[in-house]
Amino acid sequence: MAVSIPFVTEPEVDYGAVVEMAPGLRRVVANNPGKFTYRGTGTYIVGQGRVAIVDPGPDDADHIEAVLAAVDDEQVEALLITHTHRDHSPASQAVAEATGAPAYGFGPHPPADDDDGKSEERGDLRFVPDAAVVHGDVVEGPGWSFECLYTPGHISNHIAYRWREAAGVFTGDHIMGWSTTIVPPPDGNMTDYLASLRLLAEYPDDRVYWPTHGPPVNEPHALVEALYAHRLDRERQILECLATGPQTITEMVRVMYADVAPELHEPAARSVLAHLIAMTGDGRVSTDGEATPEAVYYRE
Repeated sequence: MAVSIPFVTEPEVDYGAVVEMAPGLRRVVANNPGKFTYRGTGTYIVGQGRVAIVDPGPDDADHIEAVLAAVDDEQVEALLITHTHRDHSPASQAVAEATGAPAYGFGPHPPADDDDGKSEERGDLRFVPDAAVVHGDVVEGPGWSFECLYTPGHISNHIAYRWREAAGVFTGDHIMGWSTTIVPPPDGNMTDYLASLRLLAEYPDDRVYWPTHGPPVNEPHALVEALYAHRLDRERQILECLATGPQTITEMVRVMYADVAPELHEPAARSVLAHLIAMTGDGRVSTDGEATPEAVYYRE
């Protein structure tokens, strides 16, 4: 029986509008909806007067103008970048030039994820953080502080930012309330993704997640546990498929994602590949040669 995930959705959004999401927290959504971005990229503004901005968003003139207008009479102290897909970080350049704020992030876009746009979101190859952060670092400003949580899996340079004063986490694409996260090899790594889910479970006092796409998650730990169980269930399904004989990923996806729209089968296949890389690595599944999209997989 498939795992039930407590997804949360939201109605259509007012692009460019400044919306209060919680005390001391505003959001501006970019007009870039899609099958991976949901309603669009949500750029968050934390604080009042002297603020931090989380994920400035895509290189879109209207969105950049809206974000800058939202902080027109304020001092931007920090730009916090969760990762370097092109719907998250590119606007940081224009916002930094306009405000003088430094950009924080794990690092530049990983070379392994630079695949000429074959992944679900192309990389921002221009981004270099002014200040590189690692797990456990703290970024502080007047009235707010963020603990950096290294959460690889979706991409190897993913950082979530734990807003300590609000007991909440800006989860980027690591956890989204409206959908599961794509884990696309070669840079996406399922073993890392599962470990990153367990990491968030180590903060039981957190009350809310703010993903970059979609609405707040107000029961975060229930969602973490469901997403973890869902990934284990996908591995169970893979083993069930292979119990009938050797198969390719395409053959398995047709069965495993029979109730999912066909246009989502390609990204689903990338996540299945991520599972199979992990499963061949620990010996649960075999293949002749490397674990690739075209390989034939089988159980011993």
